[in-house]
Amino acid sequence: MSLAPGTRIAADEIGARPWIMRQSWYNLLFAHWPIPARVMAERVPAGLDLDTWDGEAWIGVVPFGMRGVRLRFTPAVPGLSRFLELNVRTYVTAGGKPGVYFFSLDAASAPGVALGRAWYKLPYHRARMSMREAGGWIEYRSRRSRPPAEFRGRYRPIGDVFHAAGGTLEDWLTARYCLYTASRGRLWRGDIHHAPWPLQSAEAEIEVNTMAAAHGFVLPESKPLLHFAKRLDVVAWKLAKLKAAATSTMS
Repeated sequence: MSLAPGTRIAADEIGARPWIMRQSWYNLLFAHWPIPARVMAERVPAGLDLDTWDGEAWIGVVPFGMRGVRLRFTPAVPGLSRFLELNVRTYVTAGGKPGVYFFSLDAASAPGVALGRAWYKLPYHRARMSMREAGGWIEYRSRRSRPPAEFRGRYRPIGDVFHAAGGTLEDWLTARYCLYTASRGRLWRGDIHHAPWPLQSAEAEIEVNTMAAAHGFVLPESKPLLHFAKRLDVVAWKLAKLKAAATSTMS
């Protein structure tokens, strides 16, 4: 599915609402670890149901770059349309619709952080970040001071591009077309749409990773499940308020 300008998304996916934002994600790493469901369930706001795979919850640490970020019918603005981001996430459902719940989103853009908090009610944080391609590797660094958290390492794809088949763990982790967030005692859903993820198996050398620990999670000693995506074009809709109340974890 192409997401060229003017793309129409099926009405049964989103309804009649037009998308409001467009962006591209690039050099993205999915690093996932299993977490006991009882531990994760304590951290998910009331009104959201923790989603599990074979009885286990999963936490993802996801570094990538964003570019071409713009509102509908507006051009990209230099200095605002391209920046790095890294998120810490888990997986939930509400009303039977699977989505992503973010514990934190670090960004190397003060305007991006401000808009993410104001428009999408997400726990964005300003961080010092860098990305460099060298010898086939993506070298990535992110460090924030309040609250402290750091990621430093490098990663690269090691296999051919594939689209995850339905019913697989890879599909369950990545084929999620909305986010959920809690703010001021309310739950919100933000819908997105994109083509199937062009995934590749990946390898990583992670020197420092305190992103999950910053939220009180202890990662298992086992190696993470790793996937890479070179680029994905995305359109996003404005937040929609859900009926269920929630307890906000945004800080």
